Amino acid sequence: MFNNKELFKASFQEQLVSRLGKSMEEATAGDVYKILGSLIRENIGRDWAESNRIAKVQEEKQVYYFSMEFLIGRLLGNNLLNIGMLETVRDGLKELGWDLDEIESQEPDAGLGNGGLGRLAACFLDSLASLQYAGHGCGIRYKYGLFEQKIIDGHQVELPDDWLQRGNVWEERRPDKKVEVRFWGRVEMSERDGRTVFETTGYEKVWAVPYDVPVIGHGEGRVNTLRLWSAESAVDPIKMAQDGQNSYYSFLNYSRSVQSISEFLYPDDSGYEGKLLRLKQQYFLCSAGLQSLLRTFEKLKLPYTELPEKVSVHINDTHPTLVIPELMRILMDEQGFGWDEAWDITVQTVSYTNHTLLSEALEKWPENMIRELLPRIYMIIEEMNKRFCGQLLEEGRSQEFVSQVAILESGQVKMAHLAIAGSNSINGVAGLHTELLKTDVMQPFYELYPDRFNNKTNGITHRRWLMHANPKLSSLISEAIGSGWTTSPLQLKELAKFKDDRHIQDVLMGIKLDNKRRLAAYIQDKQGVMVDPESIFDVQVKRLHGYKRQLMNILHVIHLYHEIKDQPNVERVPRTFIFGAKAAPGYYLAKSIIKLINVAADVINRDPQVSQQLKVVFLENYSVSLAEKIIPAANVSEQISTAGKEASGTGNMKFMMNGALTIGTLDGANVEMFDLLGEENMFLFGLRSQEVLNYYRHGGYVARELYHQDARLRRVLDSLVTEGPFCCHEREFEIIRQALLDHNDEFFVLRDFDDYAAAQKQVEQAYRDSVSWAGKSIVNIANSGHFSSDCTIERYAADIWDIAPVRRES
Repeated sequence: MFNNKELFKASFQEQLVSRLGKSMEEATAGDVYKILGSLIRENIGRDWAESNRIAKVQEEKQVYYFSMEFLIGRLLGNNLLNIGMLETVRDGLKELGWDLDEIESQEPDAGLGNGGLGRLAACFLDSLASLQYAGHGCGIRYKYGLFEQKIIDGHQVELPDDWLQRGNVWEERRPDKKVEVRFWGRVEMSERDGRTVFETTGYEKVWAVPYDVPVIGHGEGRVNTLRLWSAESAVDPIKMAQDGQNSYYSFLNYSRSVQSISEFLYPDDSGYEGKLLRLKQQYFLCSAGLQSLLRTFEKLKLPYTELPEKVSVHINDTHPTLVIPELMRILMDEQGFGWDEAWDITVQTVSYTNHTLLSEALEKWPENMIRELLPRIYMIIEEMNKRFCGQLLEEGRSQEFVSQVAILESGQVKMAHLAIAGSNSINGVAGLHTELLKTDVMQPFYELYPDRFNNKTNGITHRRWLMHANPKLSSLISEAIGSGWTTSPLQLKELAKFKDDRHIQDVLMGIKLDNKRRLAAYIQDKQGVMVDPESIFDVQVKRLHGYKRQLMNILHVIHLYHEIKDQPNVERVPRTFIFGAKAAPGYYLAKSIIKLINVAADVINRDPQVSQQLKVVFLENYSVSLAEKIIPAANVSEQISTAGKEASGTGNMKFMMNGALTIGTLDGANVEMFDLLGEENMFLFGLRSQEVLNYYRHGGYVARELYHQDARLRRVLDSLVTEGPFCCHEREFEIIRQALLDHNDEFFVLRDFDDYAAAQKQVEQAYRDSVSWAGKSIVNIANSGHFSSDCTIERYAADIWDIAPVRRES
């Protein structure tokens, strides 16, 4: 890109003048960001084109990763790291009077995702490019993200996340590659050349216009593409008038409906219109993405029977499942294949990752809705179900079994069933999760297709979450074991040899303290709360949901408040509890928990008797860029979900990689972390997954009994609804008390509370021995390479996609 710092500075200043007509003295931080991003784009453009050319010439198999979310975060720093220019640019900007951290803050977090699903997809794209696989992302270019969270009077308030307000320096609009997506209409059948032909007429046409974002691999990696689709009008208002329609109002209504398809992430689906819009979004993504990749395939001039040899389509969760009937439609209606041939090609081409064990998260769509919006797609799904169920009955399966696995059942289209029946691979995302899929949630399908089920534990990119987010720790690791780990993360294991090295321990804890001071300064600036960097930073940041049990965490904090008030003279290690989470706008219990956290923070932080030993902070609008500040500063990582509910988790891996110790249940990837670390390097507590499953199946759990038996619980819960500092007007927290007592505590918060409190005492005791704690921290970092997304992607490549790296030509 730039051979040296001086060349960068000269090029930068030249671009500032030629593009913006400004001198360095006139430039703003936003100007500097815009020019810097443009320079990177221009300089990787040749590599981007070359990567695509080589893949085409070598005819290597390519992966297309379909996902409704790509939580890519800010790209400037990560891209500079991957092209090897981070320090050169940092130093060059400093000499020009600018701080790179300030420039990075000018970039908004891309509003393309919500949580772990989207962050995983982003990590996978980074690893695919860095490992030189031809692997591309396919998503939607949402104008607005989920929402911008503000905390007002303790309440979550949702504001529009207008992340594209100032444009996106990384994207390139490709109007020449637009494709047509069709909704509504009716299907007409006719005979042609001895075969039945299906043609949809009277449909509504929408243009899907792609915006391409380069995905830059690390070092000698490739530049792949994240293709994001935007919905645009495909109707000429003049033609509408000529056709006798009321051009003005008809066109406005049509135009609004089109814009809404790519307007915002996850519309509220509590009503019919919201459900319909979500279904539109999903088909829009699937149809546009498939048409685009098939255009690329056709340039190889190979028969479609070879599609599975050159293309792998991977669907990330059930949202893109309509890829399956859409590919069937294209193969049959446009390419002339019969059902059996089309089905064989489709199943060989598509693979599916399941991300949830929660029944409410396994998507179902009303049959009538699909029939009306996507009439030809519905016919294909109906035929799939008919053939699938018929085959099972012929094999002697019972009617009960067939009903369990049917794609269409009780007026619903079951998307997970469709995804399993129409793909060649179904993977879970942690060992425990995959076993529960096989033995419980999807047991009948595992009985049918045991060879299709496999595990691929999630991973995180160590480039963003260690090298970029925690550069001083990265330097320490390289000093100790060499830099080979940056390209081969499993080499982090070598760090374990230094767990008792006092010099490494001291430097490590010094780096952690520096990171805590930076976060403390951020908290002071944003929240006006002073926290002690010497205290234990105990962190829980993730989407707010009942099974993730932020509620148990804050109830325990209130219990600690009571302990301090009762025994103010007992010596304790000061604790700072840090929360960050967004709750779905319609999830009232979750929003009440956010309010409770903020009320507790206000009470505790203002109490002079308590606040010297205990602080609580809720950081609003949790995001990737905020996580990059929080995670390197954490001492304790809260991974406390109800056992058997969290598919994997990736936050647990990020904290581990940055030297935090985990307090958690044996859930998701925590199980594999425990296998690597042993009980001396984690703080385990709580029910095991089988115990939880037994309660759900056989009953026997009575939350109210625990309430009466445990004075601590009774005191904490009563304080939410009776007179006291945590009680709000109009019994606002009654919904929380009801969820725990009247609705019998669905996620076993009260059942695990005692064990959790005991584990927290172990945390405090362990932290008193700073030498031992530092050793445990080193062991965590050393074992974190196992969870690099590079390792995960290599397993996907070998076991599911059957792809090889696309090497540069010598």
